[in-house]
Amino acid sequence: MIRRKSILSFLIVLCYQSAVINAQVPERPNVIIIITDDQGYGDLGYTGNPHVKTPNIDNFAKESVRFTNFYVSPVCAPTRASLMTGRYSLRTGIRDTYNGGAIMAASEVTIAEMLKQADYKTGIFGKWHLGDNYPSRPMDQGFDESLIHLSGGMGQVGDFTTYFKGDRSYFDPVLWHNGTQEAYEGYCSDIFADKAIEFIEENHQRPFFCYLSFNAPHTPLQVPDSYYQRYKAIDPSSGFDGDSRPFVEMNEQDKEDARKVYAMVSNIDDHIGKLMLKLDELNISDNTLVVFMTDNGPQQVRYIAGMRGRKGSVYRGGVRVPFYLRYPSKYKGNRDIETTTAHIDLLPTLSEICNVKPPANRNIDGKNLVPLLNAKKVDWENRPLFFYWTRRYPELYHNMAIQKGPFKLVGQTDYNAAISEFELFNIEEDPYEEHNMVHQKIDQAVSLKVELDEWYDQLISAPNILHPPRIQIGHENENPIFLNRNDAGGERGIWAQEEIFGKWRVSIAEGTYRITFRFVEPIPKGGIMYLETGPRIHKAGNSLENSEILEMKNIHLPAMHCDLIPFYAVDDKKIFPFWVKMERMDVSNKS
Repeated sequence: MIRRKSILSFLIVLCYQSAVINAQVPERPNVIIIITDDQGYGDLGYTGNPHVKTPNIDNFAKESVRFTNFYVSPVCAPTRASLMTGRYSLRTGIRDTYNGGAIMAASEVTIAEMLKQADYKTGIFGKWHLGDNYPSRPMDQGFDESLIHLSGGMGQVGDFTTYFKGDRSYFDPVLWHNGTQEAYEGYCSDIFADKAIEFIEENHQRPFFCYLSFNAPHTPLQVPDSYYQRYKAIDPSSGFDGDSRPFVEMNEQDKEDARKVYAMVSNIDDHIGKLMLKLDELNISDNTLVVFMTDNGPQQVRYIAGMRGRKGSVYRGGVRVPFYLRYPSKYKGNRDIETTTAHIDLLPTLSEICNVKPPANRNIDGKNLVPLLNAKKVDWENRPLFFYWTRRYPELYHNMAIQKGPFKLVGQTDYNAAISEFELFNIEEDPYEEHNMVHQKIDQAVSLKVELDEWYDQLISAPNILHPPRIQIGHENENPIFLNRNDAGGERGIWAQEEIFGKWRVSIAEGTYRITFRFVEPIPKGGIMYLETGPRIHKAGNSLENSEILEMKNIHLPAMHCDLIPFYAVDDKKIFPFWVKMERMDVSNKS
């Protein structure tokens, strides 16, 4: 009897200790980030658009904490780099959307990698745009499940499995599932959303992170006809009688583009409704943190709530986006937070909410938003935000801005411009950036320019800008490897041109390679195929008439860091391949 009582007492104490330990470990929420591509601030019913129908997103916004002054970068890849790392994109190596400038350094720590410290299951569905090759792919940067298209968009040159489908590139695509090409049936947004929901169903009994990154409504503006029919008869420029906000006039092409965009957004809205219903069915809505946001302003002319600028611009129309956060069990919804916030803030915020350590030994530029979510004041309300966008690298004082508190200094000028050539706005009093105050507040402008210079100098000298990431060739984690045009450097603006100088920045593992060159158009016979890898040059004649494909076999390359430069020389032309496939013959693929 005494022994039984001792065992019973021991079990009671053990249960009590276990309860105490469990009580000390906070429950970690599931995390879902939904981001759309080129959907502007005004492409929602909730933000005052009388034409686009977004009942599910509108309802989500009403249930959420709404950050009403939330900012991103003017274009996609920089926004996504900052979102994933909590750092300005230049720190990560991201400096462009193509031209070889959309490859994030493998040393960066993403939200996915951070959450995996706490055993989160992680998945991405849709657009990545931070590197298409090892070691910068999603599966190399913390994602367990990865279903993506390549480069900046489907139908673009970097996404070579959909590019040649033309006006059907969004339908029945070949996508990349965990690093392998796979064919899918249906419309791209349907596929990404359905696979994201499957991922949630499979992993809902443990903490998960789902990054649903729609490529819509980015160009090409392709949408199922059933959605287009909802909008084909509307006039997107109408419905604003008596509205005193500034609006840009729309021509007929702008109106048609808007109809297609609104149709694509309605498709996305339907999927968000399905996803939210699934969370309810699985009984995980209360413990799931869901974010909805977009990556920059609209590419085409349409309603943007009166703001100035569009995608690519540092004016508010290019960088202010909706940001809604819903976490029912933790934060009271249906309220606005007006404090200036940004994409760089999400990683440190999730670090706090999910009780995981943030990345160490690096500058985290973002701020923890938890105090704001708890309706508390913060001491960084007037922190500066830096914006820029030009191709290749930042161009000093051109399309560059710094915002601090209510004031915003904008440079649309030359590197040696006087302060009087800048623009200064008080965006609290002048939210549409119509009234340049630089002459009335010259001291304020000078002060902001000092900070602008400091941020520019710091970011343009970041190690990953001075020493950009290299694609690793011949590694067992990706063999064979495809080098696409999105990641090719060389001349500015490499796209689908034939006669243009291009190269890839690579790190080659020693081995024997079979190399395949695919061209945009069939090439004539009689030319010479060149492959330059640093000081080593291989060339071979071509006797094939009108071939799209050339091959070089048994090319032995030593280990080296170099520029890989291929071209076909014929009839005084030097033709750059559309893509290059490199297969190391003495190593197998582990991906």
